[in-house]
Amino acid sequence: MPHLTIEYSANLPTFPEAQALRELNAAVCASPEVLDEADLKTRFVRTGSFEIGTAPDQRAFVHAQLRLLAGRTPEAKQDLAERVAAVLRARTPKPAGVLVQLSVEIVDMDRPSYVKERL
Repeated sequence: MPHLTIEYSANLPTFPEAQALRELNAAVCASPEVLDEADLKTRFVRTGSFEIGTAPDQRAFVHAQLRLLAGRTPEAKQDLAERVAAVLRARTPKPAGVLVQLSVEIVDMDRPSYVKERL
Protein backbone atom coordinates (compact mmCIF):
# COMPACT_ATOMS: atom_id res chain seq x y z
CA MET A 1 0.00 0.00 0.00
CA PRO A 2 -0.44 2.35 -1.76
CA HIS A 3 -0.97 0.88 -5.20
CA LEU A 4 -1.02 3.21 -8.21
CA THR A 5 -2.20 1.80 -11.53
CA ILE A 6 -2.29 3.91 -14.67
CA GLU A 7 -4.25 2.53 -17.59
CA TYR A 8 -3.99 4.22 -20.96
CA SER A 9 -5.27 3.57 -24.45
CA ALA A 10 -2.90 2.10 -27.00
CA ASN A 11 -3.45 5.02 -29.36
CA LEU A 12 -1.00 6.96 -27.14
CA PRO A 13 2.06 4.96 -28.26
CA THR A 14 4.64 7.55 -27.22
CA PHE A 15 3.60 7.60 -23.56
CA PRO A 16 6.86 8.13 -21.61
CA GLU A 17 6.23 5.43 -19.02
CA ALA A 18 9.70 5.37 -17.41
CA GLN A 19 9.80 9.13 -16.91
CA ALA A 20 6.20 9.24 -15.67
CA LEU A 21 6.87 6.40 -13.20
CA ARG A 22 9.73 8.33 -11.61
CA GLU A 23 7.73 11.54 -11.44
CA LEU A 24 4.56 9.87 -10.14
CA ASN A 25 6.45 8.07 -7.39
CA ALA A 26 8.24 11.27 -6.38
CA ALA A 27 4.97 13.23 -6.30
CA VAL A 28 3.03 10.64 -4.31
CA CYS A 29 5.88 9.90 -1.90
CA ALA A 30 6.21 13.63 -1.18
CA SER A 31 2.77 13.48 0.42
CA PRO A 32 2.68 13.20 4.22
CA GLU A 33 0.16 10.38 3.70
CA VAL A 34 2.93 8.05 2.46
CA LEU A 35 5.05 7.11 5.44
CA ASP A 36 7.46 4.72 3.68
CA GLU A 37 8.38 5.30 0.04
CA ALA A 38 9.05 1.57 -0.39
CA ASP A 39 5.35 0.92 0.16
CA LEU A 40 4.31 2.58 -3.12
CA LYS A 41 3.82 0.19 -6.04
CA THR A 42 3.19 1.89 -9.41
CA ARG A 43 2.53 0.30 -12.77
CA PHE A 44 1.28 1.15 -16.25
CA VAL A 45 -1.22 -0.92 -18.22
CA ARG A 46 -1.49 -0.18 -21.93
CA THR A 47 -4.98 -1.12 -23.12
CA GLY A 48 -5.18 -2.34 -26.69
CA SER A 49 -8.85 -3.20 -26.71
CA PHE A 50 -10.97 -0.18 -25.79
CA GLU A 51 -13.85 1.94 -27.02
CA ILE A 52 -14.64 5.52 -26.04
CA GLY A 53 -18.12 6.53 -27.05
CA THR A 54 -18.68 5.91 -30.75
CA ALA A 55 -15.44 7.37 -32.19
CA PRO A 56 -12.50 5.54 -30.54
CA ASP A 57 -10.03 6.45 -33.31
CA GLN A 58 -10.28 10.11 -32.38
CA ARG A 59 -10.29 9.60 -28.61
CA ALA A 60 -7.84 8.34 -26.03
CA PHE A 61 -7.80 7.95 -22.26
CA VAL A 62 -5.54 7.89 -19.25
CA HIS A 63 -7.04 6.67 -15.99
CA ALA A 64 -5.15 6.48 -12.71
CA GLN A 65 -6.37 4.57 -9.69
CA LEU A 66 -4.61 5.08 -6.38
CA ARG A 67 -5.60 2.48 -3.81
CA LEU A 68 -4.94 3.39 -0.16
CA LEU A 69 -5.85 1.88 3.17
CA ALA A 70 -9.07 3.50 4.39
CA GLY A 71 -8.88 6.37 6.85
CA ARG A 72 -7.60 9.35 4.83
CA THR A 73 -9.43 12.66 4.99
CA PRO A 74 -11.21 13.99 1.89
CA GLU A 75 -8.58 16.75 1.75
CA ALA A 76 -5.71 14.25 1.79
CA LYS A 77 -7.37 12.24 -0.99
CA GLN A 78 -7.89 15.38 -3.08
CA ASP A 79 -4.24 16.34 -2.59
CA LEU A 80 -3.07 12.91 -3.72
CA ALA A 81 -5.41 12.96 -6.72
CA GLU A 82 -4.05 16.34 -7.78
CA ARG A 83 -0.44 15.19 -7.37
CA VAL A 84 -1.11 12.28 -9.74
CA ALA A 85 -3.14 14.39 -12.17
CA ALA A 86 -0.43 17.06 -12.38
CA VAL A 87 2.20 14.55 -13.49
CA LEU A 88 -0.15 12.90 -15.97
CA ARG A 89 -1.22 16.27 -17.41
CA ALA A 90 2.42 17.08 -18.06
CA ARG A 91 3.48 13.68 -19.44
CA THR A 92 0.46 12.43 -21.41
CA PRO A 93 0.98 12.65 -25.18
CA LYS A 94 -1.55 14.86 -26.94
CA PRO A 95 -1.71 13.67 -30.57
CA ALA A 96 -3.15 16.15 -33.04
CA GLY A 97 -6.86 15.55 -33.64
CA VAL A 98 -7.25 13.18 -30.67
CA LEU A 99 -9.29 14.07 -27.60
CA VAL A 100 -7.50 12.65 -24.56
CA GLN A 101 -9.54 12.14 -21.39
CA LEU A 102 -7.67 12.11 -18.07
CA SER A 103 -9.17 10.81 -14.84
CA VAL A 104 -7.83 10.04 -11.37
CA GLU A 105 -9.63 7.92 -8.79
CA ILE A 106 -8.73 7.42 -5.14
CA VAL A 107 -10.01 4.11 -3.75
CA ASP A 108 -10.16 3.06 -0.09
CA MET A 109 -8.94 -0.46 0.66
CA ASP A 110 -10.50 -2.35 3.54
CA ARG A 111 -7.96 -2.44 6.40
CA PRO A 112 -9.19 -5.63 8.10
CA SER A 113 -8.95 -7.72 4.91
CA TYR A 114 -5.65 -6.32 3.58
CA VAL A 115 -2.55 -8.46 4.04
CA LYS A 116 0.94 -7.13 3.37
CA GLU A 117 4.27 -8.70 4.20
CA ARG A 118 7.88 -8.06 3.30
CA LEU A 119 9.56 -11.32 2.40
